[in-house]
Amino acid sequence: MGYEGFANAPYMRRILLLFVVLFFFQPVFAKQGYDSLLIKLNNILEKKKDYDAEKLARIDKLQQDLNNAPNPDLNFKYNIYLKFYEEYKSFNYAKAFYYAKKLQQTGDLLKDPAKIAYSRIKFGFISLSSGMFKEAFDTLKNVNVKLLDNEARREYYFLTARTYYDLADYDKDDYYTPIYNSRAGKYIDSSTALCKPSSFEYIYYTGLKYLKTGNVLRAVNELKTLVKEYHLTDHQFAVTASTLSDIYIRNNQPDSAISLLIPAAMADIRSSTKEAAAMMNLAQLLHKKGDVNNAYIYINEALDDAAYYGARQREIQVNAILPVIAGDRINSVEGQRRVLFFYALSLTVLSLLVVVFAVIIYKQLRKLRIADKIIIETNHHLLENVDKLNEANKIKEEYIGYYFNLISEYINKLDKFKRSVDNKLTTKRFDDIRILVNNINLSKEREELFINFDKAFLKIFPNFVESYNALFHEESHVKLLPNQLLNTDLRIFALIRLGISDTEKIAHILEYSVNTIYNYKARIKAKSLISNDEFENAIMGIKAL
Repeated sequence: MGYEGFANAPYMRRILLLFVVLFFFQPVFAKQGYDSLLIKLNNILEKKKDYDAEKLARIDKLQQDLNNAPNPDLNFKYNIYLKFYEEYKSFNYAKAFYYAKKLQQTGDLLKDPAKIAYSRIKFGFISLSSGMFKEAFDTLKNVNVKLLDNEARREYYFLTARTYYDLADYDKDDYYTPIYNSRAGKYIDSSTALCKPSSFEYIYYTGLKYLKTGNVLRAVNELKTLVKEYHLTDHQFAVTASTLSDIYIRNNQPDSAISLLIPAAMADIRSSTKEAAAMMNLAQLLHKKGDVNNAYIYINEALDDAAYYGARQREIQVNAILPVIAGDRINSVEGQRRVLFFYALSLTVLSLLVVVFAVIIYKQLRKLRIADKIIIETNHHLLENVDKLNEANKIKEEYIGYYFNLISEYINKLDKFKRSVDNKLTTKRFDDIRILVNNINLSKEREELFINFDKAFLKIFPNFVESYNALFHEESHVKLLPNQLLNTDLRIFALIRLGISDTEKIAHILEYSVNTIYNYKARIKAKSLISNDEFENAIMGIKAL
């Protein structure tokens, strides 16, 4: 049992006489309601494994530090075992017990009385956490308090006080309970004497003593001071909120208690505290409020935590509550099923009527849909054809103008050449005619033809090269030379984009053999990102400006 165990303590009968004082309290969170808090709790529950993983990662780091330490001495091992213990003490009882024993064994090997005494405090804590009162008392009685420093001594006094308080809660006896509470109070005084008055420990221990001695108003004031004014760790908040919530539970203020237990449960999840009562108490209160679904979720979480930690007492407590909540949940589900069955039956009758009308309507609509489908498909094809015609017209207009201009230039060249030849013939300068003919550079003319073609094509398809490259991996992209508009690969598919799909025509235009054009096309398609059959369709899909 953790500090939250104090929240389960029965009050002495005289405490009930002070019930009236609670009317002067203003609950810390009640005015805000708790619906939004439940949503936050459920969200944090989804991250529970992540918080546990963080703790396990810290533990793994400690194990690595131990494994990687070169020739670790006993003092090093003692400190590492102490860190292991602190990580496990509210997380896993078996592991914490193991390292508490390792601390004792290492302290014995060191023959260090202070370390031996301190390790017994740790062993006493873990014994108490599992409900082993006798073992806890036997261990604490063997602690030589004089050997401890102030911090360890304060821890010893509070642990002894807590052991007496928990024993008093367990006995619930009119004779022994007051005796144990009285003894615990003396140890609380010894513990608080070693604390700073402004510290969490001083205020919490003082509030706890007020609570156990019946001064509920003072106890609540101390605990509310911690919750409202102190920046507490998750574990400190969970301890304080759980203790304060128990006062509200005992005095029939369940909403106020719930509004404290929800953030307490969230704090336990964030700190990976498995040995805690907040989730169990929250499930009980929500069950009484009729929120069976959340109560069932939380009681199962409490059972999982108790089983993980190995807290036998807590498992017994949870298992006593679980069947009641589970039974009510089953009844709730059955009730919902009956309501759903009635609705389903009503819907079935309505559905039959709807089906009859639907069949009639369907037959009429089917005819309309078929007609609509035909119209839509026809319109779609018409739009496609219009787009293609517009594109074709634009291409024709561009290329007609281009070729008229080109042919006009060639006619001018031929006319100039003819006059030159006539002049040479008239003057009988036959050798000059040969020179004139030899000066005709067909390669240059063909190159100029291709350049003019490239310019005209890219004017219509300015994004052709980028769209073409998008069909290949980066390493297969066409990389043009400076001032180069298109290369042979691009010209082949530029002609295809213009609608010239005949390989012989392409070969004739580009002055290549048919086999060469076939080889070009096969090589290019083999490197593309799409199948060979779809490649030319993708080329045809490149849009004109």
